[in-house]
Amino acid sequence: MIRSAKYKILLWIDSTMTDKAYSKEFKYTHNNPYHDRLEEFSEFVMRDLEAEAHAGNWNSQVFKRDAHLCVEIGSGYGHFMMDYCEKNPKINFIGLDYRFKRSYALAKKLAEHPNDNFRYLRAKGERIHHTFAKDEVDTLFYFFPDPWPKTRHHKKRLFQAPFIEAANQVIAPGGRIFIKTDHDDYAEWMREVIAAQDKFDCVMDTSDLRGEHPEHFLASFSTKFEKIFIEKGIKIKAFELVSRKGL
Repeated sequence: MIRSAKYKILLWIDSTMTDKAYSKEFKYTHNNPYHDRLEEFSEFVMRDLEAEAHAGNWNSQVFKRDAHLCVEIGSGYGHFMMDYCEKNPKINFIGLDYRFKRSYALAKKLAEHPNDNFRYLRAKGERIHHTFAKDEVDTLFYFFPDPWPKTRHHKKRLFQAPFIEAANQVIAPGGRIFIKTDHDDYAEWMREVIAAQDKFDCVMDTSDLRGEHPEHFLASFSTKFEKIFIEKGIKIKAFELVSRKGL
């Protein structure tokens, strides 16, 4: 009970004290050489606030076709993004990450990708409700995020009440959020967040994805980090959420 109370206090802190990145007035500030280098890939890469100009028009004006719109927060080294885009050429896929050097390394690999059904954003996941319009996203992926394990850093975790609200805005009725993590404490934190909200139904919650749900979509692939965790004998925690809009 003490642990649960601790989580709820942290999770439901007043919105005025949450990350300023959720605010409409937020501006990116940085002095990193990879910001300019990413301009080499401007055909499919957008930086900072550039993507937000396309909210509501990703399919019609950016991809120029009507298709299932998938968004991955924290694309990392891009293994899932590249594989998923290749296996599902009919979907429109947007990956995003906040790390500069990692984003540049991924952009170089994406430039050689056989398909063009994707865009990549060097941006923050907290801003999805500014990047996409109401009901615009069909599927949201969130795999192996930084768990910020120290208590004083828990406020940096993306998966909190404000994020649930932002995700609810952009995900279409019946849309889904797929989550994977190796971190026990972050998984417990996520359970607290999920239990305290009413925007999504949790249709899968597992502490052992491959042991309990070997046939599930999330068990059909392994990211780079996931393979390392599995080799170490770490069980993968996973969730599948479905939007309650329209119910």
